[in-house]
Amino acid sequence: MRETMNPDASTAARYRAFAEVEARGMSATYEAWATGVAEDAATIALIEELPVAKRQPNLVFSAARFRGAPLGAYPELRDWLHRHWGEVRATVRDHATQTNEAGRCALHLPVLAGLPGPLALLEVGASAGLCLYPDRYAYRYDGGAPLQPADGPSPVQLECETAGGVPLPAALPEVVWRAGIDLHPLDVTRADDLAWLDALIWPEHEDRRARLRAAASLVAAEPPRLVTGDLVEQLGRVAAEAPAEATLVVLHTAVIAYLDASARRRFVDEVTKLNGHWLSVEGRGVVPGIAAREDRPNESSDFVLALDGEQLAWVQPHGRAIRWVGTP
Repeated sequence: MRETMNPDASTAARYRAFAEVEARGMSATYEAWATGVAEDAATIALIEELPVAKRQPNLVFSAARFRGAPLGAYPELRDWLHRHWGEVRATVRDHATQTNEAGRCALHLPVLAGLPGPLALLEVGASAGLCLYPDRYAYRYDGGAPLQPADGPSPVQLECETAGGVPLPAALPEVVWRAGIDLHPLDVTRADDLAWLDALIWPEHEDRRARLRAAASLVAAEPPRLVTGDLVEQLGRVAAEAPAEATLVVLHTAVIAYLDASARRRFVDEVTKLNGHWLSVEGRGVVPGIAAREDRPNESSDFVLALDGEQLAWVQPHGRAIRWVGTP
Protein backbone atom coordinates (compact mmCIF):
# COMPACT_ATOMS: atom_id res chain seq x y z
CA MET A 1 0.00 0.00 0.00
CA ARG A 2 2.50 2.51 -1.27
CA GLU A 3 0.83 5.82 -0.57
CA THR A 4 -0.86 5.13 2.74
CA MET A 5 2.20 3.45 4.21
CA ASN A 6 4.41 6.50 3.67
CA PRO A 7 5.31 7.54 7.23
CA ASP A 8 6.45 10.97 6.09
CA ALA A 9 3.09 11.96 4.60
CA SER A 10 0.56 13.87 6.68
CA THR A 11 -2.49 11.99 7.89
CA ALA A 12 -4.69 14.01 5.55
CA ALA A 13 -2.43 13.20 2.60
CA ARG A 14 -2.41 9.50 3.43
CA TYR A 15 -6.21 9.36 3.51
CA ARG A 16 -6.54 11.43 0.36
CA ALA A 17 -4.12 9.12 -1.47
CA PHE A 18 -5.99 6.06 -0.23
CA ALA A 19 -9.24 7.52 -1.56
CA GLU A 20 -7.87 8.53 -4.94
CA VAL A 21 -5.56 5.60 -5.71
CA GLU A 22 -6.51 2.51 -3.74
CA ALA A 23 -10.23 2.86 -3.03
CA ARG A 24 -11.39 4.57 -6.22
CA GLY A 25 -13.07 2.03 -8.44
CA MET A 26 -12.76 -0.61 -5.73
CA SER A 27 -14.90 0.66 -2.84
CA ALA A 28 -17.19 3.66 -3.05
CA THR A 29 -17.68 3.49 0.72
CA TYR A 30 -13.99 3.64 1.54
CA GLU A 31 -13.35 6.30 -1.08
CA ALA A 32 -16.02 8.50 0.52
CA TRP A 33 -14.83 7.75 4.06
CA ALA A 34 -11.18 8.47 3.29
CA THR A 35 -12.06 11.67 1.44
CA GLY A 36 -14.16 12.76 4.40
CA VAL A 37 -11.39 12.05 6.91
CA ALA A 38 -8.86 13.95 4.79
CA GLU A 39 -10.99 17.08 5.10
CA ASP A 40 -11.99 16.68 8.75
CA ALA A 41 -9.53 18.11 11.28
CA ALA A 42 -11.41 16.73 14.30
CA THR A 43 -11.30 13.16 13.04
CA ILE A 44 -7.67 13.53 12.00
CA ALA A 45 -6.91 14.63 15.56
CA LEU A 46 -8.36 11.36 16.85
CA ILE A 47 -6.40 9.26 14.37
CA GLU A 48 -3.20 11.09 15.28
CA GLU A 49 -3.52 9.73 18.81
CA LEU A 50 -2.34 6.46 17.24
CA PRO A 51 1.28 5.58 16.41
CA VAL A 52 2.16 6.60 12.85
CA ALA A 53 2.25 3.00 11.63
CA LYS A 54 -1.27 2.44 12.98
CA ARG A 55 -2.93 5.38 11.20
CA GLN A 56 -3.40 3.61 7.88
CA PRO A 57 -6.95 3.94 6.49
CA ASN A 58 -7.56 0.24 5.94
CA LEU A 59 -6.70 -0.54 9.57
CA VAL A 60 -8.79 2.27 11.07
CA PHE A 61 -11.80 1.55 8.86
CA SER A 62 -11.59 -2.21 9.50
CA ALA A 63 -11.39 -1.65 13.24
CA ALA A 64 -14.46 0.61 13.08
CA ARG A 65 -16.42 -2.00 11.13
CA PHE A 66 -15.24 -4.77 13.48
CA ARG A 67 -16.75 -2.71 16.32
CA GLY A 68 -20.03 -2.18 14.46
CA ALA A 69 -19.68 1.03 12.46
CA PRO A 70 -22.58 1.55 10.03
CA LEU A 71 -21.92 1.41 6.29
CA GLY A 72 -23.42 4.81 5.56
CA ALA A 73 -22.15 8.12 4.24
CA TYR A 74 -19.14 9.78 5.87
CA PRO A 75 -21.12 12.04 8.26
CA GLU A 76 -22.75 8.93 9.71
CA LEU A 77 -19.37 7.26 10.16
CA ARG A 78 -17.94 10.44 11.69
CA ASP A 79 -20.65 10.65 14.34
CA TRP A 80 -20.29 6.97 15.19
CA LEU A 81 -16.48 7.12 15.25
CA HIS A 82 -16.40 10.05 17.66
CA ARG A 83 -18.79 8.24 20.02
CA HIS A 84 -16.92 4.94 19.90
CA TRP A 85 -13.33 6.08 19.44
CA GLY A 86 -12.09 4.39 22.61
CA GLU A 87 -13.19 0.97 21.34
CA VAL A 88 -11.82 1.59 17.86
CA ARG A 89 -8.50 2.86 19.18
CA ALA A 90 -8.09 -0.26 21.34
CA THR A 91 -8.84 -2.51 18.37
CA VAL A 92 -6.37 -0.68 16.13
CA ARG A 93 -3.64 -1.03 18.75
CA ASP A 94 -4.28 -4.77 19.20
CA HIS A 95 -4.75 -5.72 15.55
CA ALA A 96 -2.96 -5.46 12.21
CA THR A 97 -3.98 -5.40 8.56
CA GLN A 98 -3.70 -9.14 8.04
CA THR A 99 -5.90 -9.42 4.99
CA ASN A 100 -5.85 -13.10 4.03
CA GLU A 101 -7.23 -13.11 0.52
CA ALA A 102 -7.33 -16.63 -0.91
CA GLY A 103 -7.90 -15.05 -4.33
CA ARG A 104 -4.23 -14.13 -4.40
CA CYS A 105 -3.47 -17.79 -5.09
CA ALA A 106 -4.67 -17.10 -8.64
CA LEU A 107 -1.66 -14.78 -8.96
CA HIS A 108 0.76 -17.32 -7.51
CA LEU A 109 -0.47 -20.36 -9.45
CA PRO A 110 1.05 -19.67 -12.91
CA VAL A 111 4.45 -19.33 -11.25
CA LEU A 112 4.12 -22.24 -8.81
CA ALA A 113 2.90 -24.60 -11.53
CA GLY A 114 6.01 -23.85 -13.57
CA LEU A 115 8.42 -24.92 -10.82
CA PRO A 116 9.66 -28.49 -10.36
CA GLY A 117 7.51 -30.31 -7.83
CA PRO A 118 6.60 -31.38 -5.35
CA LEU A 119 6.52 -28.02 -3.57
CA ALA A 120 7.16 -26.92 0.00
CA LEU A 121 5.48 -23.56 0.63
CA LEU A 122 6.59 -21.09 3.28
CA GLU A 123 4.57 -17.89 3.48
CA VAL A 124 5.90 -14.92 5.44
CA GLY A 125 3.21 -12.65 6.82
CA ALA A 126 0.87 -15.63 6.54
CA SER A 127 -2.04 -14.31 8.64
CA ALA A 128 -4.32 -17.39 8.91
CA GLY A 129 -2.50 -19.27 6.14
CA LEU A 130 -5.26 -19.28 3.51
CA CYS A 131 -2.75 -18.65 0.71
CA LEU A 132 -0.85 -21.83 1.59
CA TYR A 133 -3.48 -23.99 -0.14
CA PRO A 134 -3.17 -23.26 -3.88
CA ASP A 135 -3.60 -26.97 -4.59
CA ARG A 136 -7.00 -27.08 -2.85
CA TYR A 137 -8.78 -24.28 -4.72
CA ALA A 138 -10.39 -24.17 -8.18
CA TYR A 139 -9.41 -21.52 -10.76
CA ARG A 140 -11.21 -19.89 -13.69
CA TYR A 141 -8.99 -17.71 -15.84
CA ASP A 142 -10.74 -15.42 -18.33
CA GLY A 143 -14.06 -17.13 -17.72
CA GLY A 144 -12.85 -20.47 -19.06
CA ALA A 145 -13.44 -23.97 -17.74
CA PRO A 146 -12.43 -24.29 -14.09
CA LEU A 147 -9.16 -25.96 -13.17
CA GLN A 148 -9.97 -28.24 -10.24
CA PRO A 149 -7.86 -30.10 -7.65
CA ALA A 150 -6.98 -33.68 -8.53
CA ASP A 151 -9.20 -35.08 -5.77
CA GLY A 152 -12.38 -33.35 -6.94
CA PRO A 153 -14.19 -30.00 -7.14
CA SER A 154 -13.23 -27.37 -4.58
CA PRO A 155 -15.73 -25.23 -2.62
CA VAL A 156 -13.44 -22.26 -3.35
CA GLN A 157 -13.40 -20.98 -6.93
CA LEU A 158 -11.06 -18.14 -7.87
CA GLU A 159 -11.76 -15.91 -10.87
CA CYS A 160 -8.94 -14.02 -12.58
CA GLU A 161 -8.54 -12.08 -15.82
CA THR A 162 -5.26 -12.34 -17.73
CA ALA A 163 -3.35 -10.45 -20.42
CA GLY A 164 0.08 -10.63 -22.01
CA GLY A 165 0.37 -14.38 -22.38
CA VAL A 166 0.17 -15.64 -18.81
CA PRO A 167 1.46 -19.26 -18.77
CA LEU A 168 -1.71 -20.91 -17.50
CA PRO A 169 -1.20 -24.39 -16.06
CA ALA A 170 -3.01 -27.54 -17.12
CA ALA A 171 -2.90 -28.99 -13.60
CA LEU A 172 -2.39 -27.82 -10.05
CA PRO A 173 1.00 -28.29 -8.37
CA GLU A 174 1.59 -30.92 -5.71
CA VAL A 175 2.20 -29.36 -2.29
CA VAL A 176 3.73 -31.70 0.29
CA TRP A 177 4.61 -29.19 3.04
CA ARG A 178 3.22 -25.83 4.04
CA ALA A 179 4.11 -23.42 6.83
CA GLY A 180 3.74 -19.74 7.64
CA ILE A 181 5.34 -17.05 9.80
CA ASP A 182 3.44 -14.13 11.28
CA LEU A 183 3.85 -11.78 14.25
CA HIS A 184 0.28 -12.57 15.27
CA PRO A 185 -1.06 -15.62 13.40
CA LEU A 186 -4.83 -15.90 13.11
CA ASP A 187 -6.81 -19.08 13.62
CA VAL A 188 -9.84 -19.53 11.37
CA THR A 189 -11.43 -21.84 13.93
CA ARG A 190 -11.72 -18.89 16.35
CA ALA A 191 -14.80 -16.71 15.85
CA ASP A 192 -13.03 -13.44 16.70
CA ASP A 193 -10.15 -14.12 14.33
CA LEU A 194 -12.53 -14.97 11.51
CA ALA A 195 -14.59 -11.85 12.26
CA TRP A 196 -11.44 -9.73 12.02
CA LEU A 197 -10.57 -11.25 8.64
CA ASP A 198 -14.13 -10.48 7.53
CA ALA A 199 -13.80 -6.85 8.69
CA LEU A 200 -10.62 -6.46 6.63
CA ILE A 201 -12.57 -7.17 3.43
CA TRP A 202 -13.79 -3.95 1.85
CA PRO A 203 -17.54 -3.28 2.17
CA GLU A 204 -18.69 -3.92 -1.40
CA HIS A 205 -16.61 -7.06 -1.94
CA GLU A 206 -19.21 -9.70 -1.17
CA ASP A 207 -17.53 -12.23 -3.46
CA ARG A 208 -14.39 -12.00 -1.34
CA ARG A 209 -16.43 -12.33 1.85
CA ALA A 210 -18.08 -15.54 0.61
CA ARG A 211 -14.70 -16.85 -0.54
CA LEU A 212 -13.19 -16.16 2.89
CA ARG A 213 -15.82 -18.31 4.58
CA ALA A 214 -15.39 -21.16 2.10
CA ALA A 215 -11.59 -21.08 2.29
CA ALA A 216 -11.66 -20.87 6.08
CA SER A 217 -13.83 -24.00 6.26
CA LEU A 218 -11.42 -25.86 4.00
CA VAL A 219 -8.33 -24.76 5.95
CA ALA A 220 -9.94 -25.45 9.34
CA ALA A 221 -10.18 -29.12 8.38
CA GLU A 222 -6.38 -29.30 8.02
CA PRO A 223 -4.77 -26.28 9.71
CA PRO A 224 -1.31 -25.20 8.53
CA ARG A 225 1.78 -24.91 10.71
CA LEU A 226 1.94 -21.23 11.68
CA VAL A 227 4.97 -19.94 13.56
CA THR A 228 4.67 -16.83 15.71
CA GLY A 229 7.57 -14.44 15.26
CA ASP A 230 9.45 -11.92 13.18
CA LEU A 231 9.61 -13.03 9.55
CA VAL A 232 13.27 -12.06 9.14
CA GLU A 233 14.43 -13.76 12.32
CA GLN A 234 12.39 -16.94 11.79
CA LEU A 235 12.85 -17.38 8.06
CA GLY A 236 15.98 -19.54 7.99
CA ARG A 237 14.91 -21.75 10.89
CA VAL A 238 11.45 -22.53 9.50
CA ALA A 239 12.75 -22.97 5.95
CA ALA A 240 15.15 -25.62 7.25
CA GLU A 241 12.15 -27.73 8.27
CA ALA A 242 11.01 -28.16 4.66
CA PRO A 243 11.53 -31.68 3.25
CA ALA A 244 14.72 -31.99 1.24
CA GLU A 245 12.97 -33.77 -1.65
CA ALA A 246 10.62 -30.81 -2.26
CA THR A 247 11.23 -27.47 -3.98
CA LEU A 248 11.09 -24.73 -1.35
CA VAL A 249 9.12 -21.62 -2.32
CA VAL A 250 9.07 -18.62 0.02
CA LEU A 251 6.13 -16.41 -0.88
CA HIS A 252 4.50 -13.21 0.35
CA THR A 253 1.87 -10.73 -0.79
CA ALA A 254 1.44 -7.16 0.49
CA VAL A 255 3.67 -7.80 3.50
CA ILE A 256 7.10 -6.22 3.00
CA ALA A 257 5.66 -2.70 3.01
CA TYR A 258 5.10 -3.13 6.75
CA LEU A 259 8.84 -3.55 7.41
CA ASP A 260 11.20 -0.63 7.87
CA ALA A 261 13.99 -0.08 5.33
CA SER A 262 16.59 -2.02 7.34
CA ALA A 263 14.32 -5.02 7.83
CA ARG A 264 13.45 -5.06 4.13
CA ARG A 265 17.13 -5.28 3.21
CA ARG A 266 17.76 -8.00 5.80
CA PHE A 267 14.80 -10.00 4.51
CA VAL A 268 16.11 -9.87 0.93
CA ASP A 269 19.54 -10.93 2.14
CA GLU A 270 18.07 -13.89 4.04
CA VAL A 271 15.62 -15.11 1.41
CA THR A 272 18.22 -15.04 -1.37
CA LYS A 273 20.51 -17.30 0.70
CA LEU A 274 17.97 -20.10 0.79
CA ASN A 275 18.07 -23.13 -1.48
CA GLY A 276 14.76 -22.57 -3.22
CA HIS A 277 12.67 -19.94 -4.96
CA TRP A 278 11.26 -16.59 -3.84
CA LEU A 279 7.82 -15.47 -5.06
CA SER A 280 6.89 -11.90 -4.15
CA VAL A 281 3.79 -9.81 -4.84
CA GLU A 282 4.33 -6.30 -3.52
CA GLY A 283 3.82 -2.66 -4.41
CA ARG A 284 6.11 -0.89 -6.83
CA GLY A 285 9.42 0.02 -5.19
CA VAL A 286 8.66 -1.83 -1.95
CA VAL A 287 11.18 -4.69 -2.22
CA PRO A 288 14.85 -3.65 -2.50
CA GLY A 289 16.46 -4.83 -5.72
CA ILE A 290 13.26 -5.61 -7.65
CA ALA A 291 13.05 -3.20 -10.56
CA ALA A 292 9.51 -2.68 -11.85
CA ARG A 293 8.89 -2.29 -15.57
CA GLU A 294 8.04 1.28 -16.45
CA ASP A 295 4.94 0.32 -18.42
CA ARG A 296 2.43 1.19 -15.71
CA PRO A 297 1.57 4.72 -14.60
CA ASN A 298 3.01 5.70 -11.22
CA GLU A 299 -0.48 6.23 -9.86
CA SER A 300 -1.48 2.64 -10.64
CA SER A 301 -2.22 0.51 -7.57
CA ASP A 302 -1.12 -2.69 -9.35
CA PHE A 303 1.48 -4.80 -7.57
CA VAL A 304 4.70 -6.27 -8.94
CA LEU A 305 4.80 -10.08 -9.15
CA ALA A 306 8.40 -11.30 -9.18
CA LEU A 307 10.20 -14.63 -9.06
CA ASP A 308 13.69 -14.67 -7.54
CA GLY A 309 13.86 -10.88 -7.73
CA GLU A 310 12.78 -10.50 -11.39
CA GLN A 311 9.40 -9.02 -12.31
CA LEU A 312 7.14 -11.33 -14.29
CA ALA A 313 3.80 -9.50 -14.15
CA TRP A 314 1.66 -6.62 -12.96
CA VAL A 315 -1.21 -7.87 -10.81
CA GLN A 316 -4.34 -6.62 -9.09
CA PRO A 317 -3.61 -6.88 -5.34
CA HIS A 318 -6.63 -9.03 -4.44
CA GLY A 319 -6.07 -11.55 -7.24
CA ARG A 320 -8.54 -10.30 -9.83
CA ALA A 321 -6.12 -9.81 -12.74
CA ILE A 322 -2.62 -10.59 -14.05
CA ARG A 323 -0.82 -8.86 -16.91
CA TRP A 324 2.28 -10.83 -17.83
CA VAL A 325 5.43 -8.99 -18.85
CA GLY A 326 7.81 -11.96 -18.84
CA THR A 327 11.53 -11.71 -18.16
CA PRO A 328 13.75 -8.89 -19.48
